[in-house]
Amino acid sequence: MITFSSLSDVPGSFGPSAVTIGKFDGVHAGHRAVITRLREAATAEQLQSVVVTFDRHPLAFLAPEKAPPALVGRDQKLDLLASTGVDATLILPFDRELALQSAEDFVTGILVEALAARRVLVGSDFRFGHRGAGDVALLTELGRSHGFTVEVIDDVMPKDGRRVSSTWIRELLAEGRVADAASLLQHAPCVRGMVVHGAKRGRELGYPTANLSPASEGLIPADGVYAGWLQVGNVRYPAAISVGNNPTFDGVAQKQVEAYVLDEDIDLYDQIVDVQFVERIRGMVAFTGIEPLIVQMGDDVERVRQLLS
Repeated sequence: MITFSSLSDVPGSFGPSAVTIGKFDGVHAGHRAVITRLREAATAEQLQSVVVTFDRHPLAFLAPEKAPPALVGRDQKLDLLASTGVDATLILPFDRELALQSAEDFVTGILVEALAARRVLVGSDFRFGHRGAGDVALLTELGRSHGFTVEVIDDVMPKDGRRVSSTWIRELLAEGRVADAASLLQHAPCVRGMVVHGAKRGRELGYPTANLSPASEGLIPADGVYAGWLQVGNVRYPAAISVGNNPTFDGVAQKQVEAYVLDEDIDLYDQIVDVQFVERIRGMVAFTGIEPLIVQMGDDVERVRQLLS
């Protein structure tokens, strides 16, 4: 996949293309349905398939206090988009200039002049331009003037009449329901970050953990213990993952992510790893002493082993 980090990165010879536009936070099942149709249309008409997205949620610029937490970071999003087989992604900085751009200028500057769009695929609630002035009707009208057609993609609605959305996935992660979140994402919820030195309590207890930096990417699920995977490079290890402030000990930062790799003793310090969540085993509990904690950790590891085997 080619990645363009700004309009100026797109070569003048690029296109013609089939384009879809959106936040693509999490690159979930709904997004993937759009991209699948995008690739079908591009293949049928010999076009380049292009995703146009943003470097942050628009509210992170417009009203930071109202912005939802991102499901994935920028690099995670690009990796997920690349995995769909799309030809290119244009990731636009959502700044004052873009926020003030009119709907007409958005179409002419990005879709027409930069990407030479012939097909544009969007959801029924798609809005664009300053204050969301543009809608599907306006996009269709502008398409007639500029030589592209618009296709509206239906929502993905797996059950209970509720469409797949980043909001729903955030709710599930806040409850620790990572398996349900994975079914909507079509991939495991994941946190990516550098392994840093911690208090080494896990090693003292016989379960050395990889502690992720607080600057990690990806939305961390509810406090608790999870079965999952730790991936470094192309190698993936089964892991028991702890999320939270570990109430048995004082002075532990909130929302710490620690992963104990089963049956391996590997040096991961200063390496970037992905911690993928498969199933929640239990919530976080304060133990009366070290011995009960060690017994519980042993039980947790065996449950993880059974779940991942």
